[in-house]
Amino acid sequence: MPVPVYAFTGFLDAGKTKFIQDTLCDTRFNAGERTLLLICEEGEEEYDTSVYPYHHVYPEVVDQESVTTQELEALCKRHRCERVVVELNGMLQVGLFYQKMPQDWQIAQEVMFVDATTILQYNANMRSLVVDKLTGCEMVVFNRVPAGMDIMPLHKLARALNRRVGILYEYADGRMDYDDIEDPLPFDINAPVIEIGDEDFALWYRDISEEPKKYKDKTVRFKGQVARLKKEKDGFFAPGRFVMTCCVEDIQFMGIPCKYEKSDELRARDWVMVTAKINVRFHSIYRGIGPVLEALEVSPAEPAQNEVATF
Repeated sequence: MPVPVYAFTGFLDAGKTKFIQDTLCDTRFNAGERTLLLICEEGEEEYDTSVYPYHHVYPEVVDQESVTTQELEALCKRHRCERVVVELNGMLQVGLFYQKMPQDWQIAQEVMFVDATTILQYNANMRSLVVDKLTGCEMVVFNRVPAGMDIMPLHKLARALNRRVGILYEYADGRMDYDDIEDPLPFDINAPVIEIGDEDFALWYRDISEEPKKYKDKTVRFKGQVARLKKEKDGFFAPGRFVMTCCVEDIQFMGIPCKYEKSDELRARDWVMVTAKINVRFHSIYRGIGPVLEALEVSPAEPAQNEVATF
């Protein structure tokens, strides 16, 4: 049977340990299941296993960088564990640990904890680590929020990287509020032609990639660069943009396959304005179902003011 893994991420002293401690003291979560508690980062607060309602919690300190799959398997087998709770090191990439997990371990939930008073500084100085954690989590908890603080920068940070993440604000006075700020898209998906501004390409690309069906049979107009498709040279190209998610090192081209009879006349990297109908079907670029364009018009265009799109 799969072993569920509950992963808690965030930077040092962001509140991970306290939350895990409180959770393991709550009988709604801890009903006696044999739990392997992996500690990859030791902060000021320590775990007190004596207060747990059941004694089937087995803390183990591991080095997130050097631990092996075999060592994780051995720990789970030694304690005959039914599930895993892991406090990950905030200064390391989350994916590195996930790659080492035994085959039968499956992520059941990933929650990120954030100190609201320092996260914007972390984002400015160590954005790649912030992006790494925010893009994969299901819930982000902004704690230690001072009374009267403008939460919009926190909201925008989370939503820019993860549109579906749940957001919880925990205030310094103990009050807690769920985020209910609506984020209307900066373009009208119900317009006869959906006009995508140059500054909105990255957001649109992510939205259509995550929810292609809501765009089915609609018409879109956007500016992009020509990319050739290796497997389908005739009748197809992939208009798109270079997009930067967090830093220069992660810039990558994001394009959508587009059927166009005159695609062989286009030159790679040329800028074009594309008007196309959106279909949703199988394409090899996705190895599955995804948005596929059918060009209605393709015309030369001036380069976007910012050639690299951002969120």
